[in-house]
Amino acid sequence: MNILFLSMVNISTLQQRGIYHDLLNQFINENHSVFIVTPSERRHKKKTVLLQEGKASLLNVQTLNLTKTNVIEKGLGQILVEKQFLKAIKKNYKDVTFDLVLYSTPPITFSKVISYIKHKDNAYSYLLLKDIFPQNAVDMKMIKQNSLIHRYFNKKEKELYALSDTIGCMSEANKTFILKNNPSVSEEKVEVNPNSIHPLFIKYDDEEKAAIKSKYKIPLDKTIFVYGGNLGIPQGVDFLLDTIAKLKEPTAHIVVVGGGTQFTKLEQWFETNSPSNATLLAGLPKNEYDSLLAACDIGMIFLHKDFTIPNFPSRLLAYLEMKKPVLAATDVNTDIGKVIENAQCGYWVEAGDSDGIQNKISALCKSNLKSMGSNSWDLLNREYLVEKSYSLILEKINNDIA
Repeated sequence: MNILFLSMVNISTLQQRGIYHDLLNQFINENHSVFIVTPSERRHKKKTVLLQEGKASLLNVQTLNLTKTNVIEKGLGQILVEKQFLKAIKKNYKDVTFDLVLYSTPPITFSKVISYIKHKDNAYSYLLLKDIFPQNAVDMKMIKQNSLIHRYFNKKEKELYALSDTIGCMSEANKTFILKNNPSVSEEKVEVNPNSIHPLFIKYDDEEKAAIKSKYKIPLDKTIFVYGGNLGIPQGVDFLLDTIAKLKEPTAHIVVVGGGTQFTKLEQWFETNSPSNATLLAGLPKNEYDSLLAACDIGMIFLHKDFTIPNFPSRLLAYLEMKKPVLAATDVNTDIGKVIENAQCGYWVEAGDSDGIQNKISALCKSNLKSMGSNSWDLLNREYLVEKSYSLILEKINNDIA
């Protein structure tokens, strides 16, 4: 098949790892051709460019800044992106007939692109639902409920769901939320197709782990909890800082590594408070972050307490891949905590529960981490392998076409 993939994640090569890279490489390994359209944000100062990499064609389209920018530019960028993508596709892929158009949220503004491909090529449309927008922005008070901009994006969301032949959700809670809040969407078109990867476990001996910890000035005699990834409003960094400030377990040390709109806030807090029980690191390249994670003991997930939508952060997979137990502090609507606890690979507390998270940190410091880590690995291989996501997509296409 010829597969058109649309995403807001910049992909300039498939020689990297990630949930989209791994899935697209799986399609290529199964002898499909992939045509990838992703943004090249204004900050990079690059024109639209078409690249060829084996059986993959990569079209990086010049756009406004869509991430790590102010709300106005981000909103305008999401409104304009579908016209920019559509223009680039018509110019660069006019002679290609697509069998499948695969796309992820965010954004929800790809309707014109999808409609054009479906009409031109009779292509199958499959949505990988990674974000429920605009409700997430309402939850975070970035958009006012029932405002003009909210109604506009809500209309685009409905259009996207209607155009999608299948909606693949990250978890059962995601699926339930979509069906409950979108009565026009039939249950038959919604399935659970979770974040997935092709795992690569890194094993270090104690001497190698010590060298990695020393490199980042991380204590060698503590149980190391690590939070890695985006540091923005959705992550509820105030509770992360509260957890560090109130950390009572003397054998625990928290490492925070990442970047985002709230990184400066964390940096200033660390400079002011100089905590001896925590380390803050700016975002690292994927390979360096993987090495650091492999040398640590427990992964942490934080989500803002005010979310009404069931997020399911992909950072969970990085922890499972490294055979790490997981401690999640989230809102009550996501089912990620239930998944972790049912698999016996970690604990969940409600975001904002200071006593609860301190107790779980202490419990983990006294737990059999090796056994819990094995359960993490088992959960990954049972539910989150890229082969499963690929098979679900192919099965849905074949069944619906038949």
